[in-house]
Amino acid sequence: METVQKHLSNLREIRTESGLFLASMRGVATGYDKIWLRDNVYEALAFEYAGEWGVVQQTYHSLLDIFLKHKDKIHWAVNNKPYETWQFIHARYNPETLGEFYESWGNKQHDAVGAILFKLADFEAKGKSMIRDEADRDIIQTLIHYICNVEYWHDPDSGMWEEKSEVHASSVGAVLAGLKKWRDIGGMDVPARAIEEGGKALAALLPRESSAKFTDLAQLSLIYPYAIVDDTTAREIVRNVSYHLEKKHGVIRYKFDGYFNANKDGYSEEAEWCFGFSWLAIIHARLGASGRARGYLAKATAVITADGKIPELYYSHTVKPNENVPLGWAESLYVVALYEVEKLNPKK
Repeated sequence: METVQKHLSNLREIRTESGLFLASMRGVATGYDKIWLRDNVYEALAFEYAGEWGVVQQTYHSLLDIFLKHKDKIHWAVNNKPYETWQFIHARYNPETLGEFYESWGNKQHDAVGAILFKLADFEAKGKSMIRDEADRDIIQTLIHYICNVEYWHDPDSGMWEEKSEVHASSVGAVLAGLKKWRDIGGMDVPARAIEEGGKALAALLPRESSAKFTDLAQLSLIYPYAIVDDTTAREIVRNVSYHLEKKHGVIRYKFDGYFNANKDGYSEEAEWCFGFSWLAIIHARLGASGRARGYLAKATAVITADGKIPELYYSHTVKPNENVPLGWAESLYVVALYEVEKLNPKK
């Protein structure tokens, strides 16, 4: 599809020599000219759907190289209980050196580790292994021991949005999905207790995202890509997100989100995130709601800029995007949505 190629091209513009993707364009003042673990998982999805496995492979080999570079730190956290934020696996790195960025912000993000564990196991199940050698296998096992040792099921993290430290359903679900996937395919030591405790914690949180948030855009990850909730819960999450968070140019992350809020007091003028429409299109397609899937794909298409790029967000009730154009995983989720909607039976 020509449209797919256009958005893959947008992603290639932010791809580095290491095969890792920046969050957005080089030189943006927002600091998005770095690589995030989570973003790269989502950014690689577009190339997986397009069958460009060389791109996917290089991305995941470089992600594994990040963990190998920092294996001493991770081993320490396996054998000791981390208590300072900097002792946990960081979320963003320099794409050339693979070094951590040390600034103090919400850099304790269990969902990023869960996302990578999940996809590495998913590739094994699909016969597309990203494991090169025993060093890779050992570091994956170390990641499993790490996330279990920190007791992810009740250890607060900053979550997908890198903000308030809480126990987030989206983080618990990401890790739980990764551990269950590795348990199912075998080849790794996955403590049964970690799965049991994660399952109980997720059930206790749902349908909420956290004690402070009733619903959150991040919860869509529990449906896609993780498929860690049943259809009934999935539909409840979608209803809550659509009813409470959907706006004209995107989906707000959560109520009273202060990030790029158009109101100086950070109240009730939340930024509208473009990839929310693509995400909802993917999920409705997977739930068999073809009409809604197409409707959300149309909404996602409508917020693409005149030069064919997908912003991170638009300011509330405006057609003004912020500087992060394109946002890498917005581009990728749009490509995934195109493929998922294309697969639907047009008669349904």
